[in-house]
Amino acid sequence: MKRVFAIFLSLFISLHSLAKDNPVVVIKTNMGDIYVELYPDKAPKTVENFLTYVKEGFYNGLIFHRVVKGFVIQGGGFDKNLNYKKPTHPPVKNESDNGLSNLRGTIAMARTSDPHSATTQFYINLADNTFLDYGKNPQKWGYTVFGKVIKGMDVVDEIAQVPVMNVGWMVNVPVKPVVIEKIEILKKRN
Repeated sequence: MKRVFAIFLSLFISLHSLAKDNPVVVIKTNMGDIYVELYPDKAPKTVENFLTYVKEGFYNGLIFHRVVKGFVIQGGGFDKNLNYKKPTHPPVKNESDNGLSNLRGTIAMARTSDPHSATTQFYINLADNTFLDYGKNPQKWGYTVFGKVIKGMDVVDEIAQVPVMNVGWMVNVPVKPVVIEKIEILKKRN
């Protein structure tokens, strides 16, 4: 009975995912692959920006440069020598007031204190970090969630366990680089 239920549940999830027709990308790292479903209906400008950089190969060879156990893994801005890769497109307008929350397994845009400064860097939440969400006070901008890991959370958790060090002004840098070899689009939205 449990097996029949599991098969039914898998089929339901697969059909539900197909019905949504959301883009799916795979983040190929030297530690394994992370599959992420993106939500253009909730964060259209952010998803468009991210996919533009993916199509251009911007992320190829960059690293997860910040790993904070129990918090986030962050990447998309530095190579393995910690050289900053300058964004080639303007920042994206903050879309954190989209009803999505910084829950475990979600992907969101990193930014500076300027709420509309997100460009290429993203993070994956290792825990429910709801304090990063949009607040009821319009002065409390959040961080835009634009997708969720649908496969490979074990890889994310493995990355979260790597030893880290401080390098100059950068903190929580993996001792051995966690390289984003490539990000590929697997399924395009029609």
